[in-house]
Amino acid sequence: MKKGEKILFGIIGLLVFITVVNFTVLETVSHNSDKPLFPILTHFDFSADGLRGYGIYQQSNCYTCHHAVGSGTSMGVVLDGLGSKHDVNYFYNFLKAPEQTYGAKTVDHGAPPKDAAYVSALPDSDLRALAVFLSELKSDQGSSSSFEPPKGESSFINAMLDMWTPEGWRSKFRDIRDWMKSNSKEEQHDGKH
Repeated sequence: MKKGEKILFGIIGLLVFITVVNFTVLETVSHNSDKPLFPILTHFDFSADGLRGYGIYQQSNCYTCHHAVGSGTSMGVVLDGLGSKHDVNYFYNFLKAPEQTYGAKTVDHGAPPKDAAYVSALPDSDLRALAVFLSELKSDQGSSSSFEPPKGESSFINAMLDMWTPEGWRSKFRDIRDWMKSNSKEEQHDGKH
């Protein structure tokens, strides 16, 4: 091998070694720590129907495509936090008639031969329980699965808005953070009277 090739392979080997060491340290720390490495911004508190829906989710092998309640895959939509975006009726309608509710073609849900076509054929009581389960998978404000931005000011969000928002939009649309502040002030004002 030439000198340049040896240097190149040496650098690549060093980067691989550093990556493996970092991964090993992170895994060791995460397994031995009582606190999570990253904040957990999704939660659930299942009602009896929600717990029944979770059982149906497991029995129907929905976790082979979806991730919820700390297990499953991310091949399909991650379900944690979706209850903060939609209500029980939306989920029920989606499970019964996915493409009509979603308003577009879906990858796996819908009529046969789609892989998850069996879901819409489940008994109505099972679909309702699944809908309750999905509606109880909540997310905290500011998480990626929440409609609401993080509380307080965010220099990152401000910088992104300044960089990417066309000037014409600022006069047409209202920043959701300003809307949330005004609603919070109204609620505080109403509570004093």
